[in-house]
Amino acid sequence: MTSWELLSFGDTGWGDEIASGVVITISLALATLPLGLLIGFLVALAKQSQEWSLRTAADIYTTIFRGLPELLTLFLVYFGMQIAVQQTIALMGLDISFEFNSFVAGMIALGLVFSSYASEVFLSAFRAIPQGQYEGGFALGIRKKTVMRLIIFPQLVRIALPGLANLWMLLLKDTALVSAIGLADIVRQTGIAARVTKQAFLFYGVSFLLFLILALLSSIVIARIEAFSEKGDAR
Repeated sequence: MTSWELLSFGDTGWGDEIASGVVITISLALATLPLGLLIGFLVALAKQSQEWSLRTAADIYTTIFRGLPELLTLFLVYFGMQIAVQQTIALMGLDISFEFNSFVAGMIALGLVFSSYASEVFLSAFRAIPQGQYEGGFALGIRKKTVMRLIIFPQLVRIALPGLANLWMLLLKDTALVSAIGLADIVRQTGIAARVTKQAFLFYGVSFLLFLILALLSSIVIARIEAFSEKGDAR
């Protein structure tokens, strides 16, 4: 079979499988992003807290998930949570088999890693905002939550955007790791095709091109968002 036939859609080609892998990869990255941003923002707030226990817990969190290899974190979440839930069910005297969804496991694991780095980006952005911004809002009698929402948060997003954009690119690449736990993403689908057809260079080359295209599209979207942010700041 020719390369075009191998990459075609339908019963004879692998186009359908590869396309579904692209959808899984994009879906996983998009599902992980808000989870990672939310946790990262909360961890950054904890690192600024006056309560030492919150600061210590946040420091331990970021040290763990920045220090562990992403693949190991993925295995710990996928296999560890299955074992923990199964043992909990057994202790309750129930005879139920539990299997952790690989998509959810990938989202949680990558979200933990992403949030540990995002928290540092948010923390740097918080520190870049002058203290007078807070004091000015408080002097006007504005409540703390309102100051954060209307004054601090818009500036925070603009300052943190370049760093978060870099983390998005890393997240997009890290989605390839979920193939190790059986999720049918781009890497797993092209890997199966390569083994079945003995055309490793062709299919891994396709995987390379697909990730490159996703990175280029992400760069375009990020550039638009940054341009919009700068335009809003100029006003």
